[in-house]
Amino acid sequence: MIGFGAQGRAHALNLRDSGVTVIIGLYPGSKSRGRATRCGLKVLDTAEAARRADIIFIALPDTQMPAVYKEEIAPSLRPGQTLLFAHGFAIHYRTIIARKDVDVVMVAPKGLGPMVRREFVRGRGAPGLIAIHQDATGHAKRTALAWAKGIGCTRAGVLETTFREETETDLFGEQAVLCGGTSALIRAGFDTLVRAGYPPELAYFECLHELKFIVDLIHEAGLAGMRRLISDTAKWGELTVGPKIVDQAVQTRMRTALREIRSGKFAREFIQEMSTGQAHYAKLLRKAEKHPIEEVGARLRGLMSWKEKTKST
Repeated sequence: MIGFGAQGRAHALNLRDSGVTVIIGLYPGSKSRGRATRCGLKVLDTAEAARRADIIFIALPDTQMPAVYKEEIAPSLRPGQTLLFAHGFAIHYRTIIARKDVDVVMVAPKGLGPMVRREFVRGRGAPGLIAIHQDATGHAKRTALAWAKGIGCTRAGVLETTFREETETDLFGEQAVLCGGTSALIRAGFDTLVRAGYPPELAYFECLHELKFIVDLIHEAGLAGMRRLISDTAKWGELTVGPKIVDQAVQTRMRTALREIRSGKFAREFIQEMSTGQAHYAKLLRKAEKHPIEEVGARLRGLMSWKEKTKST
């Protein structure tokens, strides 16, 4: 397990609880060493962990993977080992090119690390994807399925895909719907109400706070199930006004975003930004964090004494 962030920790603990011998590979000064040790896991330097392991899960951010792979992992590889990823970016966009005598597989839980761990502890599991990029040994798929079982994904269901499909759909989902699209829609709704003279507190509750309740319904019952559980007023508004907001023009821009993902344009621009100082990236983050909804939200959430921070198990 190279890295011990949210996904790395979840995979490591779930595999350990499934009876698998897990070692953690971290650089000497890593702050994660103490956390991994307190979890009862053996910690080694990255290169030594890569030498000893049969399966090497590179549980690092996409921006860090290439350098760590080149400097610490690749020199330690031996024929027949397995390189395992939870996201296809590095392989699909060739920031990592694996030698031909190792297996290259992906096991991608469809959930954040804390959820993967929490569902496993509860005796359930997060659904997942597997993909085989390189099968040098002839049993790469069995390895991927065994890993998926070890972290609990087979309890919920596992789909087979490819590195390309997982990478492109994951990036599109993040950009167009889950993160980019949802955040932009929330801010636009908030700004519309505030500029029309409504209190920002009401705008926050209507456009952000209550979103969780709707998403929970969709998560449990799908769009049609959510629709059956909301009021007739809400249903009529959803069916008649929603398509006017997210219209064909939005879908046209979504298709443009998807083309840029599939062509590699997004990846090239991202890699360039991350490797040249990240000035534009930092500017965009500062601008987003200064939006009025952040101040209003922090103040209102501070009044909700019943709210607890999300804890990992």
